[in-house]
Amino acid sequence: MKREIEFASHPANLTLVRDFIRQFLKPFDIPEAEKDLVVLGLDEACTNVIRYAYHHEPNQLICLVCEETEAGFRFRLRDYGTQCDPSKLQGRPLDLVQPGGLGIHLIRRAFNQVDYNLKKEGTELVLEKHLNHHHKE
Repeated sequence: MKREIEFASHPANLTLVRDFIRQFLKPFDIPEAEKDLVVLGLDEACTNVIRYAYHHEPNQLICLVCEETEAGFRFRLRDYGTQCDPSKLQGRPLDLVQPGGLGIHLIRRAFNQVDYNLKKEGTELVLEKHLNHHHKE
């Protein structure tokens, strides 16, 4: 199963994207808390694209592909904006109490594998979620 959505880089579209991801995950028999973590992680990744790749420009293209894999799920988040250096993507220290900077920790907790593929234009973020066992209802 594979689903794809394209949307503009406006924060208001994130509700639509979260709903889209929930719909994709619906047929799978995994705990709600795990689904929530995946949705949160992807929401955070989209927010980072809006903030860092597109510098809050509301009309830039973002594409999300959700697919089922042998091991679980793969999500590909594609943007055409400013690239960041993946080696500099460190969340802030967890013991530092301040708002922001926890997105990277959240994303790394939600997914087993996080890969940043720099393209000729923009970046493709590939997030993999492995499940011990999954089956559709």
